[in-house]
Amino acid sequence: MPVTTTPQGTPIWRLRTTRAQWLGYLAWLGGISLFLLCWKVISDNTMWVFVEDAGRQGSDLVSRMLPPQWSYAQRLWKPMWDTLNIATLGTLLGIAMAFPVAFLAARNTSPHPLVRSAALVIIVSSRSINSLIWAMLLVTILGPGVLAGIIAIALRSIGFVGKLLYEAIEEIHPTPVEAISATGASRMQVLNYGVLPQVLPAFAGISVYRWDINIRESTVLGLVGAGGIGLQLNAAINSLAWSQVSVIFLMIFATVLVSEWISARVRHAII
Repeated sequence: MPVTTTPQGTPIWRLRTTRAQWLGYLAWLGGISLFLLCWKVISDNTMWVFVEDAGRQGSDLVSRMLPPQWSYAQRLWKPMWDTLNIATLGTLLGIAMAFPVAFLAARNTSPHPLVRSAALVIIVSSRSINSLIWAMLLVTILGPGVLAGIIAIALRSIGFVGKLLYEAIEEIHPTPVEAISATGASRMQVLNYGVLPQVLPAFAGISVYRWDINIRESTVLGLVGAGGIGLQLNAAINSLAWSQVSVIFLMIFATVLVSEWISARVRHAII
């Protein structure tokens, strides 16, 4: 039976109605049925012979990757630098586009409901397509190279930064905005002095966090020709050079670890 408490802390037991009980049972039954259905679909489309042999195949692959071919690391500094540039420039470009979109999407700063709807469509469109898919499309349009990777990262970042930022704008305290508006300030002055000071710390934290994510995503864009260290990773896998693949994995891991440390320190300093 459900229980509530009085302000004094005294428990009050209430009998659950039959309708509530049946609804609870039906919810559990529906959840279990959905789980079993999904498991059956997955099981029917899984070749369990390969799954049973996965342990042996995995250990064999790891044995081929050891020891790493450390001399190959000399050829990875330039691709890794390209990867960092893709992540950084793509993040900056995405932030520049997401900043005005977020203000147009927030209820308390959007000039018109139709404008807000258009801004939300942009944010949803950006978030619904993975950066790797953006890269595939852009490589087809622009050709392979770093430029396609930068734009792919930027287009993906618009939705992430825009969504979190417009939610932060909608959660600002209204008192400073009302006080500035009461002085007869223009709309831009209200945004500049009443809204921006409240959202800038959140905006800075969101931007640094997105840069950290983009470094991880930019490492695989080369698999579709968008530049960076992913090109070397794809070439090493295709040539079965597993000792080189292990070096690439370790370099990516070290880069992501450093970027995580940097972003954590920056967010801590800002927030």
